[in-house]
Amino acid sequence: MSDSKQQDQPRDPRGTYHAGPFPEQVQQQPGLTAPMEPQPDHGEESYQGSGALEGKAALITGGDSGIGKAVAIAFAREGADVAISYLPEEEDDARDTAEWIRKAGRRALLLPGDGRTEEFAAQIVADALMEFGRLDVLVLNAAYQKNRDSFESLPTEEFDRVFKTNLYSLIWTARAAVPHLKPGASIITTASIQAFNPSPELIDYAMTKAAQVAFTKALAQELGPQGIRVNAVAPGPIWTPLIPATEWPDKLPSFGQDTPLQRAGQPAELAPAYVLLASDHGSYISGAVLPVTGGKGL
Repeated sequence: MSDSKQQDQPRDPRGTYHAGPFPEQVQQQPGLTAPMEPQPDHGEESYQGSGALEGKAALITGGDSGIGKAVAIAFAREGADVAISYLPEEEDDARDTAEWIRKAGRRALLLPGDGRTEEFAAQIVADALMEFGRLDVLVLNAAYQKNRDSFESLPTEEFDRVFKTNLYSLIWTARAAVPHLKPGASIITTASIQAFNPSPELIDYAMTKAAQVAFTKALAQELGPQGIRVNAVAPGPIWTPLIPATEWPDKLPSFGQDTPLQRAGQPAELAPAYVLLASDHGSYISGAVLPVTGGKGL
């Protein structure tokens, strides 16, 4: 068979990426990319842009690694300048992401800090506007989760961290951004399959993801008349640093294998969904929750 014939063959989604057991591994929060085994794919070598976001500027919270990194790389290759916020402990991952953005010929802005602080969560919007002169796409992606032994033993300081990271920071950043968004702008929230099918050991995380879905649908109704679209992506099991940092090493060997595609997803497989929702290709999509779950139902 010729090379061109081989390229015409569709890829079997079951075997596109790592499908076997993941080695047991534990990281401290926040998780980092370098210690992960196997290494996740963010589209570094595979994502090809088509100019869908040419001339736009984007801000991605939690853009240093995982889904945020994949989205940052895709946005840059689609023609957007990209600002990413992240915790200072994630500096190495953030610098690597910025390097990929710059390799695509776009400007990168690094914004280290803690979104649980209202001042920082709002300031990153001002910083992005100062650097790029505009803001067209806001991706509210930063998140924290941890395995819970039981609801009874859930510490107050822990669910406080989850709610402030996943909800408070999201509201503060979005509230600061909305007055500066023009018709055609897009807000995208990273929700989760957990919003619809919650796991007991992730009860507080799942609660915040359900709230994000409500936030997305309500804000879409408010901003639609201004020509601003608001949507969410709901990932299933995706291989990011958040997973080994969740502290459930006994679950890693089977992580993602309960999906119909029988494997976990990779961050690179999420990026096209965000490009669709951020670009004019998704011009009539608003108030939607787009599942990228390997076939697991919402």
